Amino acid sequence: MSIFTQEVSARNGQSGNIKQMLTLEMLPELKSLLSDSVEQQICIDDILTLWIDKTQLIPALKLLKTLPQPFDLLLDLYGVDERLRLDRDKLPAQDFTLVYQLCSINRNQDIRLKVALANDQAEIPSITAFWPSANWYEREAWDMFGIIFNDHPNLYRLLLPPTFKGHPLRKEFPCRATETEAFSLDDERLAIEQEALKFDPKRWGMEQSNKDNDYLFLNLGPNHPSVHGVFRIALQLDGEHIINSVPDIGYHHRGAEKIAERQTWHGFIPYTDRIDYLGGVMNNFPYILAIEQLANIQVSERVQCIRVMLAECFRILSHMLFFGTFAQDVGQLSPIFYLFIDREKLFGIIEAITGARMHPSWFRIGGLAQDLPKGWDTMMQEFVDEFPKKLDEYEVMVMQNSILKRRSIGIGQYNTQEALDWNITGAGLRATGLDWDLRKARPYSGYENYDFDVPTGHKGDAYDRCQLRVEEMRQSVKIIQQCINNMPGGEVKADHPLTTPPSQRSKHDIETLIQHFLNVSWGPVMPKGESCFAVEATKGVNAYTIISDGSNTSYRTRIRTPSFAHLQMIPKMAKGLMVADLIVILASIDFVMADVDR
Repeated sequence: MSIFTQEVSARNGQSGNIKQMLTLEMLPELKSLLSDSVEQQICIDDILTLWIDKTQLIPALKLLKTLPQPFDLLLDLYGVDERLRLDRDKLPAQDFTLVYQLCSINRNQDIRLKVALANDQAEIPSITAFWPSANWYEREAWDMFGIIFNDHPNLYRLLLPPTFKGHPLRKEFPCRATETEAFSLDDERLAIEQEALKFDPKRWGMEQSNKDNDYLFLNLGPNHPSVHGVFRIALQLDGEHIINSVPDIGYHHRGAEKIAERQTWHGFIPYTDRIDYLGGVMNNFPYILAIEQLANIQVSERVQCIRVMLAECFRILSHMLFFGTFAQDVGQLSPIFYLFIDREKLFGIIEAITGARMHPSWFRIGGLAQDLPKGWDTMMQEFVDEFPKKLDEYEVMVMQNSILKRRSIGIGQYNTQEALDWNITGAGLRATGLDWDLRKARPYSGYENYDFDVPTGHKGDAYDRCQLRVEEMRQSVKIIQQCINNMPGGEVKADHPLTTPPSQRSKHDIETLIQHFLNVSWGPVMPKGESCFAVEATKGVNAYTIISDGSNTSYRTRIRTPSFAHLQMIPKMAKGLMVADLIVILASIDFVMADVDR
């Protein structure tokens, strides 16, 4: 038994999983409310999953949010088109399913409520009145599936242009451009598109003027360095003070969830790298873990340790870029150049190990692409020895700068309850003082074996969000050092028929040769079921929900990204401040638009 297994057994039992499985009996109030009409679905991820009638949705959600230990985080809300599912006969009769996944911080448990909807009655009440973060999620479900949310404040296209026809995540919508007519834009259609894009303040919920003055309307983005990509914010200004701000996304949309329906399980891995394109293998992590959970694939301790080490390297890489760009947006130019030098050194190590830099696509179903090369520990140790000293210098240069302090302390401030209401996770939540980190709360890939702290702030402002990430880099270095000191031996690929690439024993007998041929040419066939796995990514909670109907591709892949939720809170954080303050707020959020426009 290795040191890792010993620590797991001593601390948490053999499973190493702190989270306790939730049952309906543990929620007597909900059981009484739903009475006998509820139907429970058993899922491989052990999340309590209940099918309820849509008339019970609002009462059930209100109850769950007001329990003594409430389910206070609306972790995700998404739709599923069930009409072509091979195992549809095992589900309640419906055309579409709406899924509400809630998380209780105090209980450290999740619950998943499902509502069945018919195609000709695909409408349901909005829950934005008591979960403001549901706004974009409901708009996305309407945009992608055509599901109507009654009483929604602004049920309008979110990711797609206002003139777009159809709903892309419906199964009748084609996956490939070659299945549609060639694009053309004649003068008549161009005029229609231009008319649809005209800015109408009322459409955005803004008033043109009042009895005292006429407001100024300003576009910040989508081409602006401070929005870090293609992101637009429509501002209503009184002088330089922000009266209202409306984020506008969708300029970067690539349809990753739709692409997942036509790629093999293994073939979709490179697409995950491009979601949070600064997160590298951190993007592979929840996707791979969700599939391994679905197929019951167990990996070696060596694989777990290597995955943790590479994930923490990319956490440092992402935070370094955040730290430099935060200082740059506030007006300090030098730090980003110093930090890019250190990023290049770490990227050199990543390239030596994986063969690529930003998007290595190195994690595999059941293991890794290859083992660590000779000399990996020497390179990694040099970085671990050098970087903390430099980080100390950068911290003094940035965080002790008097101008940066005056521009960021008290700006974009919110408390823990507000963060939970708006679905804020990661450093944005911990900056309010709540030490919720999935690596501690729900350890995966052996994180329970590592000695590290979860830094927290106390004000929940832009300054705290930056300071917190500096401390997180130190903790990541601490974890990497433990990986170097305690790297276990063993295989880097599980002995399981569904791993990729499949076993190399194919030259020994015909059965493994057939399995190898099918896995490579057609892709592995995963068991039927539903699997959700969440990790503590660089910007917050990143989760993949995989639905398999027993084929070589995913029937539905839902990608829950942190940046999507975080941008919704901009109007609340920026109201009453100045345009210059909004730049600081945007810098402190640490978002990536590919993480938003999935």
